[in-house]
Amino acid sequence: MSRHKDVNWNLPEPKVQSWEQANTAVLMDIRDELKRLNSLFHCANFMTIPNKLESIRRNTVKKRSHHKKK
Repeated sequence: MSRHKDVNWNLPEPKVQSWEQANTAVLMDIRDELKRLNSLFHCANFMTIPNKLESIRRNTVKKRSHHKKK
């Protein structure tokens, strides 16, 4: 079966007639959301989040008190 990448299938409006059409509509929605996520994951701001979180973790660690044992 050939693949039809990024094709918006024409489904009857406003009601879907069959389960096959419903499945197609759901898969198209999933495809659109995955595209949005992929573009987000390649965003420079998103890529710097781990470094920022590590910096926050280092800056919020409680300092050890150096009490001498008696």
